Amino acid sequence: MTKPDSPPWKSVAGTMVLVTAFAVVAACGSDTDNSAAPAATGPHSAHTGGSSAPPQPLRAGERFVDLRMAEAYTPAKPSGGGSDEYRCQVIDPGLTRTAFLTGTQFAPENVAIAHHAIVYAVQPGGAAAVRKQDAKTPGLGWQCFGGTGVAGAEVEEGDAAWVDTWAPGATETLLDQDAGYKLEPGSLLVLQIHYNLLATDGKPTGSDRSAVRLRLTDGTPQTRELETWSVDAPTDLPCAADESGPLCDRAASIADVTKRFGPDVGEMADRQVEECGRGVPKPGNTQTCDHRVEAPMTLFAGFGHMHMLGRALKVELNPGTPKAKVVLDVPQFDFDNQRLVKLPSPVEVGPGDTLRVTCTHDAGLRKQVPQLKKLPPRYVVWGDGTSDEMCTGIMTVSRRKS
Repeated sequence: MTKPDSPPWKSVAGTMVLVTAFAVVAACGSDTDNSAAPAATGPHSAHTGGSSAPPQPLRAGERFVDLRMAEAYTPAKPSGGGSDEYRCQVIDPGLTRTAFLTGTQFAPENVAIAHHAIVYAVQPGGAAAVRKQDAKTPGLGWQCFGGTGVAGAEVEEGDAAWVDTWAPGATETLLDQDAGYKLEPGSLLVLQIHYNLLATDGKPTGSDRSAVRLRLTDGTPQTRELETWSVDAPTDLPCAADESGPLCDRAASIADVTKRFGPDVGEMADRQVEECGRGVPKPGNTQTCDHRVEAPMTLFAGFGHMHMLGRALKVELNPGTPKAKVVLDVPQFDFDNQRLVKLPSPVEVGPGDTLRVTCTHDAGLRKQVPQLKKLPPRYVVWGDGTSDEMCTGIMTVSRRKS
């Protein structure tokens, strides 16, 4: 995930904590293109969920824009090894006037290999850097572990916003409030798709030409601008008592993640420990991290993201105080049901408040999940692969002036 200019919260150590990326698709279309997005097809051998549900009806002032990858893409194992490819592609929605994105629905074509996807909105200031990245990489799109994969200050300083995530079971979730992600004329979308080849023994199962449907409105002076922010905690899950092997060593596991995804991802495990105010890692099933709120904002919705070993996830506001409140609770995490959930009512937070994320993982699940059973045991740390883990509470927010 790219780093915004001024985060509304920081970790207890005072350092920005954000999560890494999902995937984006390239397509063709304009803000007057209302053709139907293709439905997802095919069996999902890696996980049971997959197809996006039919879109909800348009509301007053809204319109659909349907975009699709420019051409089919066949994923391949990355040069660093492993069975996960993150592919980014640029899509031009053809906006000629300012619009607000009020809903997004990703439609995976080949659910046998699509693990998850992230849609980024790139404002005009970052469009040139995205175009340059696309032009210098042969073939469709480019490899992009840990974010959009686009170098350049224009994008790194906040012009790329994470506006939607698809994972198995996800559907379009619409807010009741007058709110959306603001897109200026000339804005682009970057679609990052995580293709996982574990279930196919590292071999691609056909090609993929996924699509994304945008729900747009012109907005009003009162329309609130949305942002997506993440609170995450380290993952330090040791091998089970009856497991052994070279990757059961933490340092060896981090070296393996670095080999597969590069130093930026490989450094996350130690960086998170530091950012969460810990001197040393604390191996165990459950991990937490406190994030101090730095700016007034409203929380509208959220969802929890982990991988195959996830058991439970919770985000709490001001835990251990009279103002304590559970903002997001996933007591039985299901990888095939990672849906954005509207909060019962918007939650107002401000400077001095704390958001705590807590995740529980279970190494014992490794023997039960078909695509993990064939892999050697490992000390699981943060990583972009399906055999790695994450702990992330992803929140839809809007900043307030006071």
